Amino acid sequence: MKITAIEVMRVAMPFTSGRSSDQTGGGGDDAYNAASRELTRMETLLVRVTTDDGLQGWGEGFGHLSNPVTYAALDGPVGRFFLGRSFDGTTAGLGQLMDHAQRAFHAFGRSGPVQFALSAMDIALWDLCAKQAGKPLWQLLGAARGEIGVYASLVSYDNDPSQVAAHALRAYRAGFRAIKLHETEYAAIAAARDALPDDAQLMVDVNCPWPVDEACRRAQALNELGLAWLEEPVWPPDDLAGLARVRACGTPIAAGENAQGVQGFLQHFAAGAVSVAQPSVAKIGGISAALDVYRLARHYGVKVVPHCFYYGAALLATAHLVATLPEDIALEVPYLQWPEPLYAELNFQPRLRLPTTPGLGFAPDEDLLARYRVAHSSLTREKA
Repeated sequence: MKITAIEVMRVAMPFTSGRSSDQTGGGGDDAYNAASRELTRMETLLVRVTTDDGLQGWGEGFGHLSNPVTYAALDGPVGRFFLGRSFDGTTAGLGQLMDHAQRAFHAFGRSGPVQFALSAMDIALWDLCAKQAGKPLWQLLGAARGEIGVYASLVSYDNDPSQVAAHALRAYRAGFRAIKLHETEYAAIAAARDALPDDAQLMVDVNCPWPVDEACRRAQALNELGLAWLEEPVWPPDDLAGLARVRACGTPIAAGENAQGVQGFLQHFAAGAVSVAQPSVAKIGGISAALDVYRLARHYGVKVVPHCFYYGAALLATAHLVATLPEDIALEVPYLQWPEPLYAELNFQPRLRLPTTPGLGFAPDEDLLARYRVAHSSLTREKA
């Protein structure tokens, strides 16, 4: 099959999160965190790839508020690299094409907007392969289960103990038995733990705030709360020796969302830095790279729970990938309410039945796409 068109879309969907006020705040560094109180719309970056036999594959690249840069990569060199390329529609052919692309763009870094753009293309190509094979992606990947668990990933409630406790309990009452916070203060985390019944699993993502010595102190204080994991406690995030020191403090450590490609995960594993590996399919290099990380994690005996704080094709790609992991691994979803969900499954329940149609099963509402697009381009052979 030959790639004849690549459509790139920045989309910003409105959401609510149950905060006392969903009005934007005063800006600042936190506004660039996708879990921030500053946001009332969440951006995503979608790509639709069309082939000469009429098949269409969907992908999604990471970016949130940095999406304009990833968009430029897809609308520019990355998109033009793939436009007009042919591959045979098999996973082997896909692997050869993506290897060629990774080598062509290696000088632009193993993370960042070019890698996010390559991730979007890889996901779209896997969607095409599964459609050509006539199988849902989870079956093409060799998964045996067509239903997975889901865990609720809350936005930040500004370390307000009463708000954090209330919203953690709200997620529990909706049926979620695993809940992740985006808070940094002990009082807020402890309030959630105290409010939740004993059968609730609690995780905390602190988004790389602390030098190693402070991270060790914080992790030791959190030990008594029995967290399933403490996520990305160290600044800078690639201080793997420091991360390993924090892990030795007793609380399980999760990281990897910001790893520099597959080799970055290999370095995490070799350093003994993580209890839980968190590849992000929209950042790491797509499904192909995620599968490489899974194989490495099995070799090193490290648990994998993918990162997934987005809502488009990459969320469904992560869901299909989760189906290949052990039964106790659940899909992370942003615990948001979408007044106009982009696709039917977006307002999630604690269990998700995977699509049975060929491919990803990503079928966004075209009217909503048109209404909430903030940028849109189409690359075709005629324009190239």
